[in-house]
Amino acid sequence: MSLSEAAVGGNGGRFVRFVFAIVAFIAAAVMIGLGIAQRTVFLEPDRVSMSATLSGGDAGFIVVEPEALAAHPGKQTITVSGSPKVYLSYGRSSDVEAWLGGAEYVSVGYDAEADALSDEIVVAEPDDEPVPTTPSTTPTAPTAPTADAAEAEASVPSPAGSDLWLDEFSDEMTLSTTVDVPEGISVLITADGGDELPSRVKIDWPLDNSTPWAGPLIVGGALVFLLGIALLLSGFINHRRSRGPRRNLPKGPRGKLPSAPKPGRMQVGGAPRRALGRAKRVALVPLLVVPSLALSACSPDYWPSLDQLAAPETTAPATPIVSSPAPGDDDAGDDEGDDEPQTQPAVTVPQMERIMRRVAAFATEVDTSRDAAAAAQRFTGPALEARTANYAIRGTLAEHAAPAPIPASPLTLTLPQQASGWPRTVLTVAKNADDPTIAPTALVLVQQTPRENYKILYSLALAPDADVPEVAPASIGAPPISPEFKGLVMPTGQVAAAYADVLLKGDASEFAPTFDPEGDVLREQLGVTGQQATNDALPGTADATFSNIVGDSPTIALATNDAGALVTVSIEQTEKVLPNDGGTVGFEPGPAAALSGFTGKTAKGVQRVIGIQLLFYVPGVGNDADDQIRLLGWSESLIGASEVP
Repeated sequence: MSLSEAAVGGNGGRFVRFVFAIVAFIAAAVMIGLGIAQRTVFLEPDRVSMSATLSGGDAGFIVVEPEALAAHPGKQTITVSGSPKVYLSYGRSSDVEAWLGGAEYVSVGYDAEADALSDEIVVAEPDDEPVPTTPSTTPTAPTAPTADAAEAEASVPSPAGSDLWLDEFSDEMTLSTTVDVPEGISVLITADGGDELPSRVKIDWPLDNSTPWAGPLIVGGALVFLLGIALLLSGFINHRRSRGPRRNLPKGPRGKLPSAPKPGRMQVGGAPRRALGRAKRVALVPLLVVPSLALSACSPDYWPSLDQLAAPETTAPATPIVSSPAPGDDDAGDDEGDDEPQTQPAVTVPQMERIMRRVAAFATEVDTSRDAAAAAQRFTGPALEARTANYAIRGTLAEHAAPAPIPASPLTLTLPQQASGWPRTVLTVAKNADDPTIAPTALVLVQQTPRENYKILYSLALAPDADVPEVAPASIGAPPISPEFKGLVMPTGQVAAAYADVLLKGDASEFAPTFDPEGDVLREQLGVTGQQATNDALPGTADATFSNIVGDSPTIALATNDAGALVTVSIEQTEKVLPNDGGTVGFEPGPAAALSGFTGKTAKGVQRVIGIQLLFYVPGVGNDADDQIRLLGWSESLIGASEVP
């Protein structure tokens, strides 16, 4: 190879490196530019919005219908404005409609053709009376509407604090909240006590504006840029090596070459040294910018997801839950009930947890203040009687124990009734989170009408090692059981009277074999053994007599998974102390004297009334030949004391 060929080959190699470096720089610029453009000029919106400007007229409420909330997939961000005060709540559409009753409201729907929200003023048509689910869960019979009821209907109360809502919010001027509601949910909006109804409702849904190729383009461009730098440096290094020692020139006379001028202190190769230093720093800028661009592409929106690469799965809509007919319903097999509303669980678990937090806080407040009138807002029936008597006793006898607190959480069991109307019933069991040694509390709550809150009808403690049978999940609920249903070892309507007879007569009762005595300490306390102990403690000049009656409260029976039932009832036991020698008797200092206010002596005798709340498990017929009714929990308290009439 000649010298000229070698020189051409070396120069060609250097030239190829420089060309590849230039190509790499151009490719890097294009890739990084495209990646940045995807996140800037080409970036799609991250949400889709729809709004409606409303003129409510005389309407006092706005209802955002389920089809409006489901106009686009994803969570809904609802923004309400146009009123000094704004209130928003959401719940099941049937519950919202029931709460509104005959109130006029603005319905916000969805126009699919125009792809926009629509609005219209609606006047609901309330039913003449609430639909009772079964006689067993109806403490009071519904009455026909009167003129006073119609007038009360016209003045609709505030929806704030209603137990029907899954959640609620309020704010001034503008309210914005993000929810993720399933099908069948409506949003209720009002002015929260203000005179002016909100005039604008806007709903936003998120859009997937991720750019999965932005990250690879930016990082790939950065790597290509670094490759170009490497090729450029390789070309320069090769160029410097090619300027090594050259071959000796032929001998001969050579003239003296003029010496080159020495560079000045401020110049190297004709350029100022400071300028050369700046040039080196400028050359380092890409090395700093490129990694920063790569780091900026670390967001998940910049990268492809494995879930996106996988084949999308289609999710069929959830099948509506159609409850089984209530045991004892003679029309269960008829096909003519298609027009009747389908039953659904009275509450959801989150809804029940929210209710219990409110009830627990309320109970603590009224138990401290001993306000019996206020207690009626959340207590009714035997539970209210027990607390009212306790407050009266503590007003005179300060050292008397307060009622057992109502625990808010955790809820170990939530069994709502399957209901299509009102009244509605829920059985729940809550533990004391602060003191696990306290027995769990079983509560039965009843909601009489849509605009009333749930009230505690029964409140009792579970027995130690109570074997509670399996029940349906809260998402399904349990059908109520008619008091006359014959599919149990004893109709639920007879359980209270039968157990009252067992307490009074013990093993001599004809119903004794029907009830399981194991773990039933109540028989010892208030049964024959306890009654004998009371008589033995009296002086010989007085005798005690006992009588049991079924309480006025309704029997609540909910089905279990094994065709049995959980049954709550109440019994009142009256203890009369009468003189047997023509003398007089009176109350000893204590709760009975404090409750009655009677501190003297009387020849008529004195009496105490004990209120007993009971929870039983009643097995189904044919489950087991040895199945007996089991007592799962109870509470007993003094609810009355007076002179014998």
